[in-house]
Formats: sequence, structure tokens, C-alpha cells
Amino acid sequence: MPITQEAISAALSRIIEPDLKKDIVELDLVREVVVDDNTVHVTVEVSNPAMHSRKRMEEAVTFQLKQALGKDVGVVVNVNPLSGDRANVRKVLPKVKHIIAIASGKGGVGKSTITANLAAGLAQRGFSVGLVDADIYGPSMPLMFDVLHERPAVRKEGDKNLIVPVESYGVKLLSIGFFADPGQAIAWRGPMASKALEQLFKDADWGELDVMLVDLPPGTGDIHLSLVQAIPLTGAIIVSTPQPVAVADARKGVGFFQLASVNVPVLGIVENMAWFTPAELSNNKYYIFGQGGARSLAEELKVPFIAEVPLVQSIREAADIGRPAVLQGETPAAEAFRTLVDSVAKTLTTTTSPIGSNVKPIASAAQ
Repeated sequence: MPITQEAISAALSRIIEPDLKKDIVELDLVREVVVDDNTVHVTVEVSNPAMHSRKRMEEAVTFQLKQALGKDVGVVVNVNPLSGDRANVRKVLPKVKHIIAIASGKGGVGKSTITANLAAGLAQRGFSVGLVDADIYGPSMPLMFDVLHERPAVRKEGDKNLIVPVESYGVKLLSIGFFADPGQAIAWRGPMASKALEQLFKDADWGELDVMLVDLPPGTGDIHLSLVQAIPLTGAIIVSTPQPVAVADARKGVGFFQLASVNVPVLGIVENMAWFTPAELSNNKYYIFGQGGARSLAEELKVPFIAEVPLVQSIREAADIGRPAVLQGETPAAEAFRTLVDSVAKTLTTTTSPIGSNVKPIASAAQ
């Protein structure tokens, strides 16, 4: 069969973009077609930037063109994420500009505390913020935001019921913890947990958000894989303590997001519980869990080191009473979290899709 633009277009029109549910020709995702002798060079775009999504599109384009034009025809496919304003044209969370996963290699490093304070701090700066508590088996955000006994409302849109997130301190929040009694153990197998998590994203009325944070469970498993396959992440932040065993697991966390099949940018590493300063010796620092382990890991892996947060009793107390420490005025704990907020805000506002004009100026962005 002769290689014509009409034949190429007809073949490509049989490929459905999995998120947008229309063919790639109708969606104008075919950006360039060049025929060079017996080889067709095609550049297309996809809504999900993850490597596995781009690989599937490459395979689909190659298959359809060879089926239509003949197996002896050469096919070279270049697959890119949606660019510019088109990047927001996606089915999953189309009104959310940035989605950031907060992860840790192991439990007990304070990942949820970091996430809660980052969310509240960004909201305080004027960002519109959403937070998904994806720690299915240990949801803690309802307690940390003082909404332990709240329940999300339901809003009907057409023939579909949408969950309305609970709001606290300017943060829109959904958690599995809202759908179970506080003392109830959640004993779900992986597929059930992944399905429940998917509903928090796809069946909720999030509205327009500058950024959504996703508090992941520790480690790497079903929840993490389901998330990167279903949600177009802007990037991930890894939380660790300086302790060698925590740093070793944090290394695995970074490695997970850098897998070719995942390919999510690691925005940086946060070192939590970096040191302890007793109230009566305010100039002293005691490195209970070791010194600089997460910082050294960031330097070794060539990813940004975002912030270090000290081990302070008031941070724990603030989490327990449901008021993030970042909101507590001029305290050492609040200042530590503000450095984290500055750094993440600077990262977000310098991406190709700048965040809304209602954001307050950043006084001293971390370098």
C-alpha cells in the first residue's frame, strides 16, 4: 500500500488516548508526520507523562502503521507529554495544575507531618491546595487537620455523585480515614485499596487547584504503582531522617520514581528530625539520629536537598491537636517548615505552567 498522508491519518485515527477517550487525530495529538523513503517518522503527545504511558502509545502507533502500510515499512515514533496550555487537557484532575507525591522509604520518619505542614504553609501563602491522604492503612490527616469526626458531603452532578472534600486551614482534604471509624482497622488487599484510592481522585469535586499533595504509604508497592499509572504526577518529594537505615530506604524511594517504567521527577529530599535542641539549651544541637544523612544522599543522587526540619516537641504537639506547626507564628518549628514551603513554592512557580496570580510573594526562597 502506498505511503500517503491519508493512509497514515486513517491508521492513527484508530488509536484512542487512554485518559481522554478519543482518537489521537481528533484530539490533535499528532504533532508531526514525516515520510523519508520507506520510513514514517511520527511525533505524538500523551496526557500521562509516565514512561509506561509513552511506551504503550509508541507500541500502538507502530502496530497501526505497520498494519495499514505493510510490515516492511519502517516506523520511528517520538512520544512527548502534552506541552504548554495543552498540558492541562486531561481527563483525570484537569483543573489541578500540579500533583506532587510525598513519599518515604520507611515508616516513622514523619512523612505525614511534613505533608500536613507543607499543605497548610502553601495555603497560607495563597495557593489553592488539595491533599489526598493515600496512606490507606494508617490515615492520619483527619487528626492532623482537626477534622477527625468530619464526613465529606456528596454533590450530585448529572447522574454521578461526587465527594466534596473537607476543608481545614484553607486545604481541601480527602482521606480514607473519613470513611472508617477512628479505631477501625482497614484490612484491605492491594486491589481494593487501590480502587478506594482511585475514587478519592476521580470521584471527588476538587475544583480548581494550584497544587495537590498526595501523602503516600511508606515503601513502594501496589498503592504507589497504581498512583503513577492513574495520575499524571508533576514530581515526588522523599522524606527521610538522617539515620542510615532510613537513608537506605529513602534511596530505594528515589530509585522507584526514577525507574524507566515510572519516570516521575524527584523534586527533592527533606531531612526530618535532623537534630534536637532542648528548650533550656537553645544554642545546642544534638544529632540523635545521626548527622546529614539525607543531605549526603541528595548530593550523591544529584537531586535537590529541600529542607531540614529539627526534632521539636511542639511539632508533635501541634500534630496531635490538629493545628500544623507552620501556622504557629514566629517559632523555630514554624520557621523550619517555612523554609520547606519557600523551596517548594519556588519550584512550582518556576515551572512551565505557572501557578495562579493570587499567590503572595515569596520573601526568602530557599536555594
